[in-house]
Amino acid sequence: MDSILSVRQVTEKVKQAVEVRFPYVWVQGEVTNLSRPSSGHVYFSLKEGDCLLNCVWFKGQQKDEAFDPLTGEVWEDGPRPSAARTMENGQTLICAGHLTVYGARGQYQMVVDFAQTAGLGLWHQEFEALKRRLAAEGLFDAERKRPIPREPKRVAVVTAPGGAAIRDFIRIAGERGLGSEIRIYPSPVQGEDAPPRIAEALKRAGEDGWAEVIVLIRGGGSIQDLWAFNDERVARAVHASPIPVLAGIGHEIDHSITDFTADASAATPSHTAQLLWQERRIFEQHVDGLELALTQAVEHRMEHLAALLAQGKRALSLLSPRERLRLQEEKLNSAERRILSALETQFSQHIRSLERLTVRMENAGEGRLEKAVRELERTAAPLTQLGRMAGLRQEHELARLELKLQSLDPYAPLKRGYAMAMNEDGSFLRSVKQTEPGKNVLVQLADGRLAAVVKAVENSTEGDDA
Repeated sequence: MDSILSVRQVTEKVKQAVEVRFPYVWVQGEVTNLSRPSSGHVYFSLKEGDCLLNCVWFKGQQKDEAFDPLTGEVWEDGPRPSAARTMENGQTLICAGHLTVYGARGQYQMVVDFAQTAGLGLWHQEFEALKRRLAAEGLFDAERKRPIPREPKRVAVVTAPGGAAIRDFIRIAGERGLGSEIRIYPSPVQGEDAPPRIAEALKRAGEDGWAEVIVLIRGGGSIQDLWAFNDERVARAVHASPIPVLAGIGHEIDHSITDFTADASAATPSHTAQLLWQERRIFEQHVDGLELALTQAVEHRMEHLAALLAQGKRALSLLSPRERLRLQEEKLNSAERRILSALETQFSQHIRSLERLTVRMENAGEGRLEKAVRELERTAAPLTQLGRMAGLRQEHELARLELKLQSLDPYAPLKRGYAMAMNEDGSFLRSVKQTEPGKNVLVQLADGRLAAVVKAVENSTEGDDA
């Protein structure tokens, strides 16, 4: 039943899909269901016809505006209160933010960053128009995006050299990875001259061909501060770069045309460094894991080789002539012990018989003494014959075993002029088919060993046929 999802799993999947598909949106609608609880958060809905979008504007994002966030125009009469405090039911608003899913109710909603009354969205209209045009040309297509290299050794950074973004980037780069070279291509990152200067720096970094990846970063700010990265010139320079481009513009909630065009986009400038280089402790853990695996592999291999060696020793000992002689010697010693034990038993029996006869002789008269002597002689004769026969049998058995031992001695025939031929590895040659001309062989004689080279091989069978 692996295909059955829990309610939480379904909600998480829907939430992920919504947040990935709608990371930042502008929505226009009529305010309804407005609520301002004591928490300071603002809850309302945007309505259009029979469609409704639930919205939440968290207290931390409700800021008074010193300028128009859409046009950048500074208010002449001073800061204006946030629309979160002035909005009313029935009012038409343009809200900017991202979509998410509120799991407790299982419904999607918009998290608002700021809002303006309708009719003030010229920058938004310009943004959406450029976004649609570049998307139609394929600048945002996922198929054209290149992978960002991990652990790059050479990184080109396009940014303002004195900004906090580059300081954070260099600090995190120094804490992660295994050491890389960073080359800064300076450029202003806000203002009217920023777009062409950014495009020029990107072009120069691409033409140098030195870096593995280009990082385009800029810290957080207002919409007008980040507007340079919504410029068509910057987007096309990113698209034309021969080197993969990683963008880190503003904060997580900020999304620009450059983010859509780049090969990859990070949430913040610091996040770009985190995407490029892993923490050093990850490498340390990896090395520890490799060391442990290598140690275990060596131990297992040594145990396996030790077992094979012990098995080989046992097999070799069973096949060794010396081991065979030892076994025969044990058999001989066992036979000797059995013979001696049998003789001792027989002698003990006859001695006891003699003792009984002696006692009888001492108690008998003279006539009975002669009879006892004869009986003693008669009894002793077989004993003497038995001792003589047992001795002869022992001598014959010893002689037979000695001859057998001599026949098992592989070096005995060498004293008669024979020789044993072996390969270089010590294995015996039993056929001419086991060697060939030019091979080195060893010849074992009675008093030493010769190292020789085979000049020719003659098969005795073939010779007989010829």
